[in-house]
Amino acid sequence: MSNTELQALISLLDDPDDNIYDDIKGKLISYGDDVIPHLESAWENSFDHLLQYRIENIIHELQFDNIKQELTNWKSSEKDLIDGAIIIAKYQYPDLEETSIRDYIKLVTQDVWLELNDNLTALEKIKVLNRIIFDVHGFYGNTKNINSPKNSYINNVIETKKGNPITLGIVYIAICNRLNIPMYGVDVPAHFILSYAEESENVLFYLNVFNKGAVFSTHDIDKFLEQLKTEPKDEYYTPCSNLTIIRRLVQHLIYTYDNLGYLEKKEELQELYDLLN
Repeated sequence: MSNTELQALISLLDDPDDNIYDDIKGKLISYGDDVIPHLESAWENSFDHLLQYRIENIIHELQFDNIKQELTNWKSSEKDLIDGAIIIAKYQYPDLEETSIRDYIKLVTQDVWLELNDNLTALEKIKVLNRIIFDVHGFYGNTKNINSPKNSYINNVIETKKGNPITLGIVYIAICNRLNIPMYGVDVPAHFILSYAEESENVLFYLNVFNKGAVFSTHDIDKFLEQLKTEPKDEYYTPCSNLTIIRRLVQHLIYTYDNLGYLEKKEELQELYDLLN
């Protein structure tokens, strides 16, 4: 389709007849991402609120379709944790700078690497990681507003240095992965922790990244589950997959948007959650 034909089609989006609008919307969406710059230009040059509203909806639908496709591809790939977190962040921030996120993770990784050596014990490595991540780079748990959706988007966490247990854990694990340090997530109910496990069944200790990487033991998980009145399961003590971590991230976003009354966002994120299952 030529630009002239495309512009003519976009100009009809303000038609009061919903059937005509649905037909035009379907045609525009069928052309994929290529129409987004044209839609954005039409939005900027219009003062018609109905036209702008409809353009926003079409752009969002196109971008949401992209996220679903990216997430489907990610699920069937090697499942890099930062890649997964970036895809989820694109739901709210479709134009985020992916490179700046990855570059910052590389920077922190380099800072940690400079202070590591082969003679360090596991706990000594954790001390180095904690000092660089939490003291030097200033990451911390957002205790004042833990359920803000912003805490679940990796671009916000990198920018503000504050997050929830899941996103702080994603940053920590991503850095460890790049340094070949065996750090994994653990899918504990009502919390998210990390485990240092040289083998999947051989956990040396656990970390609470929401508390600056505090080290604790299996006994502490036992007590936590007792407080929750929850029966212990193996999965509450053993490393989980990156897929489980991203699924948990989306699940938390569903919870936060539900609390805020954003039902449309809740429903869309439920779609993403279902894709991950």
